[in-house]
Amino acid sequence: MDVNIDPSHMQPLGEYDFEKNFNHLAARKWMEENWQKSFIISIIYFILIFGIQHFMKERRAFNLRAPLVLWSFSLTVFSIIASYRVWKQMAFLLLNKGFKQSVCSRSIFVHPVSKLWMYLFALSKFVEMGDTLFIVLRKKKLIFLHWYHHFLTMIISWYGYQVMMTGMGWNAALNLSIHSVVYSYYTVTAMGFRVPRPIMMLITTSQIVQMSGFVIISIISFFWKNDKSCQSTWPMILLPFFFCSTLLALFYNFFMKTYLSSTQKSKWN
Repeated sequence: MDVNIDPSHMQPLGEYDFEKNFNHLAARKWMEENWQKSFIISIIYFILIFGIQHFMKERRAFNLRAPLVLWSFSLTVFSIIASYRVWKQMAFLLLNKGFKQSVCSRSIFVHPVSKLWMYLFALSKFVEMGDTLFIVLRKKKLIFLHWYHHFLTMIISWYGYQVMMTGMGWNAALNLSIHSVVYSYYTVTAMGFRVPRPIMMLITTSQIVQMSGFVIISIISFFWKNDKSCQSTWPMILLPFFFCSTLLALFYNFFMKTYLSSTQKSKWN
């Protein structure tokens, strides 16, 4: 889909040379040619994690503490830096152009400050699949919410990047911000520290709020889909709406079962 970028959405925001020199056209071309491979990768991921889980049934769990700390800390650092750079462009759009343009503008994909990080955000969904390998190799409980999330996230993120999906700037900014906290939590727990329960509840609550926001943005995009500055196709609206709606329900169910069930309440008393 050809998209015209309003030059007024492209004000200088203090970009670095490595960001400015990033070739977003080549990146988008690569994604247009290869995003369908995300289906194959997701299927391999599904087979691999359950294959390893079956293989590990009669074997001793791996410790993997040091690699897990390094893994989680690396994703924490990436999430913090990427969220800061994406938010810089999002804040400009929101404060100077209004909420509608913060949703509709495709400048987030091409602006020197954010273009590299939007691409890395999409690619990071492949990297984050490694989280599940640590779970199955350490013989921890693998819940449906975890693998379902990873199974579909990469497909939608890669598709969203190559079509410059409306609302993806908000998706990236919120997701990266929350992942900064989530991977910090993973890092701390991998180091052997115990995180207070209220903080765990706050993290899950933030994920529920995030999914609620994505559902709302998908609904808004439907009403704006014929607007010249906010054109969207049905897949660009329905795919994230379906995915985020199911994740919202799953996170809500996880929160209720984990923190508010009668059994969990008794542990608080």
